[in-house]
Amino acid sequence: MIGLFFTFHGIILLKNNSNPCTCKPIPVFLQIFFIKNPCYCSKMERNKELQNDRKRERGIYQVTLVGGVVNVVLLLFKFVAGIVGHSSAMVADAVHSLSDFLTDVIVIVFVRISGKPKDKSHDYGHGKYETLAMTIIGIALLAVAVGILYSGVMEIAAWLNGVDLKAPGMLALVAALLSVVLKEAVYRYSIVKAHQLQSQALEANAWHHRSDALSSIGTAIGIGGAIFLGQRWTVLDPVASLIVGLFIVKVSINLLRRGIGDLMEQSLPDEVETEILQLAASVSGVTEPHDLRTRRIGNHYAIELHILMDGNISLHEAHEKASEVEALLRRHYGRKTHVVVHVEPL
Repeated sequence: MIGLFFTFHGIILLKNNSNPCTCKPIPVFLQIFFIKNPCYCSKMERNKELQNDRKRERGIYQVTLVGGVVNVVLLLFKFVAGIVGHSSAMVADAVHSLSDFLTDVIVIVFVRISGKPKDKSHDYGHGKYETLAMTIIGIALLAVAVGILYSGVMEIAAWLNGVDLKAPGMLALVAALLSVVLKEAVYRYSIVKAHQLQSQALEANAWHHRSDALSSIGTAIGIGGAIFLGQRWTVLDPVASLIVGLFIVKVSINLLRRGIGDLMEQSLPDEVETEILQLAASVSGVTEPHDLRTRRIGNHYAIELHILMDGNISLHEAHEKASEVEALLRRHYGRKTHVVVHVEPL
């Protein structure tokens, strides 16, 4: 009798547990104790998810801290080298490093906010704060670039009017070469970690480091030319600062395009949307996925779509199939993917 009781309840609950989910299913012999929730996440799994979120946050802080320390060291050295070495290009590079340091602070603040779970006032979570951080970094870069361009144009104009520009000193060249090496190293470290941690803000900050490294190359060439080619070529120093400014404009525009696009609910790339439709159509009984709407919420996707199914099946079966589509998309794009599936009859 006891065996029949367990078997009977097991059959009923297995039927009701056909809803796919990403949680671990309860063993059949224990399901009689979990009639209200046959699909569950164990406490260990929930703790693991929480630990992963905290590990990601700590990882972002660690990378940002490394970049921040390098930025502070270079910032002080560049300002001293630019002023003592009479190099406008090096001063411009120092300002660029200052913007790097400020964006490190922005990343730390906004990543902490974006990592907060959803609440009553934010049904979709706080992920867009990280996108906002990327946008602010883009604005900061653009402002720096405009200042550098203005300064360079003024010095070149003065040279064209017959003003003798003072040749920069060797200290400025040393600072430029040191900046190239350190910033490129920080870029490579940051971009690898950004992909591992799936952080938009960290990736934006990594490109900020790369832009600083490349700008320092131009600075080094300009300063070196002004030092070694003689007084006639001292104009190479402000010319180098001009090239640096133009490069930074390009980087900032790319960041702003991405950040503003996500804040304005821009759709995911065409290839991603095509893949979403193919995944939905791969579920048995589901045909013609359509009316797809997508966007980003921080590092995660938001997906809404309609599907067609046999109009003669029960409401329960239709719900189970829709849940299967949702589970498939979350397995593919991450458990925090926001998915809404609307069912229509054929």
